[in-house]
Amino acid sequence: MLSQLLNIRSKISHILLPPACVLCGANAREHLICPACEDDLPWHDKAQCPVCALPTGTGEVCGHCLVSPPAFDATRALLAYQFPVSAVLQCYKYAGFLAIAHMMAELFARRLGDVAMPDVIVPMPLHATRLKERGFNQAVEIGRILARRLNIPFESAHAKRTRYTATQAGLALKERHRNVRGVFAFDARIAGKKIVLLDDIMTTGASLNALALAAKKAGAARVECWVMARTLPL
Repeated sequence: MLSQLLNIRSKISHILLPPACVLCGANAREHLICPACEDDLPWHDKAQCPVCALPTGTGEVCGHCLVSPPAFDATRALLAYQFPVSAVLQCYKYAGFLAIAHMMAELFARRLGDVAMPDVIVPMPLHATRLKERGFNQAVEIGRILARRLNIPFESAHAKRTRYTATQAGLALKERHRNVRGVFAFDARIAGKKIVLLDDIMTTGASLNALALAAKKAGAARVECWVMARTLPL
């Protein structure tokens, strides 16, 4: 219900008020960001590991992914998780500014180019308790719009969290992996498919790795991660 009310509020504001850039307040295009601010966004387009999307010298697979390959096969990140992207996504996730989902989905779609499309997009699931607390699933809102934009099936029911866990924020890397170990389950409908796991932010990749592992166990042929922002080393 909260998600529906927030969506209604966003639509009414968009109709009654002229579109203003979320970053500078100038006249914006349909998706809440003006051309100048869009150009200045911290795009994650430098040479990077094709598996985990962390920076590498010439775009080769990084040492960590060579030594300890994650369960996912590739990662595509739109932006670096730094200001102002961090502030925008926090406003989206914790203040319910759902119009940001449209902005992120449109930006991501325009940056995909001619990459091979998956068979289905699956959002990072929230536990029912967390969903009730927040009122909406940030990955679902972005993923639904992006899938429609790309004409790709979107299935939020394919994956679920089997137990409630503490938030990953503030946990060390080993604790993050331990916190989400065995917490996800996929149904058999993804067997043999190329799937995309969609989330808003990738920090250590622990949650996405656990979700990808569950997808591979259920028979997924290939698993990619699509994220709106990637936390990068300082």
